[in-house]
Amino acid sequence: MRTVAVVGTSLAGLRAAQELRGRGFDGRLVMIGAEPPYDRPPLSKDFLLGKVSAEDLALAGQDDLAALDAEWHLGVRAERLGAAGVTLEDGTTIAADGYVVATGAAARTLDAARKLNGVHTLRTLDDAVSLKQGLAAGPGSVVVIGAGFIGAEVASACRLLGHDVTVIEAMPVPLAPVIGPEMGTVCAGLHAEGDVRLIAGVPVAGFAGADRVTGVRLADGREIPADLVVAGVGARPATEWLTGSGLAVDDGVLVDSGCVTANPRVIAVGDVARYRCRLRGRRVRAEHWTAANEQAGVAVANLLAGETVTHFARHGYFWSDQYGRRLQFAGVATEDVRIVEGDVASKRFVATYHRGESLAGVFAIDSPRPFTRLRRAL
Repeated sequence: MRTVAVVGTSLAGLRAAQELRGRGFDGRLVMIGAEPPYDRPPLSKDFLLGKVSAEDLALAGQDDLAALDAEWHLGVRAERLGAAGVTLEDGTTIAADGYVVATGAAARTLDAARKLNGVHTLRTLDDAVSLKQGLAAGPGSVVVIGAGFIGAEVASACRLLGHDVTVIEAMPVPLAPVIGPEMGTVCAGLHAEGDVRLIAGVPVAGFAGADRVTGVRLADGREIPADLVVAGVGARPATEWLTGSGLAVDDGVLVDSGCVTANPRVIAVGDVARYRCRLRGRRVRAEHWTAANEQAGVAVANLLAGETVTHFARHGYFWSDQYGRRLQFAGVATEDVRIVEGDVASKRFVATYHRGESLAGVFAIDSPRPFTRLRRAL
């Protein structure tokens, strides 16, 4: 294997490149991506609040990038993968012996709002810059659609910036599919604690406004005034460019437990990879920073070996900062939830999830030390 092409230059792609060099690959390394490597989690928090700049988000310094001795194709997207190699939108085709698919995911959009100004998504640095500029126009009414972690973080930041904020969530209990209804209810209470209105169990029906959004219409007939709207309604894996490649794609690139596709010369890592999770017994996409960071080592080892010799079997972990509180979760949520540290009323506690007497997951608010100890026991 003399040439490896990494398609996608965010965290997963960068880590894959670093792993290739760290494991002794000294051939041609080609990096292809629409954006340079930067850290996304601060976009919905410290970047919106002005605590960090775009320069602060860089995942690696110039010396670190130079040490990769890579050929960079930035500001250009991959259009297709075929027998001849990766074809870029500028017409360039790059042939390689191995390929790393790390194209991540794109924010889902709301069709009804596509022609309206003032409706934002938050996935990229450009998205964050646009949202930040919109919020800088002055205090106003902000409606956040979706009470997932990104939506909650954006709502928290907007409230700190002095805006009147309403969060709309279609599910009766926010975050219930991820952390269960009991802990989801606790997280719902954080919005009220932060002086943010939460409307749950009511889908969005449409928008008011001609050229610019003026309100959000709900399925129950209500209309919520809005000077600015943020749609945090999930993400879709960026796999369109793989049409015709022969790779199996179904809500992500289908890979085995070692992040290897049916073609051992192609691996997929990060948000775009739907891998066979041995811990859950099914395929999952882990849209979290830690998964993107950790999958690369396993996947690259298998790419260089030419077969799956090692497996990714880490419990999912993520964190979120909302209304001045740190939320942490690892593992899998179950119906058997027990408070093992602190108390829910104070919003400083640790809860554990169980399958029988086996520890399956851990959730904590403002309790990092006991959380870390229990996470190690998973």
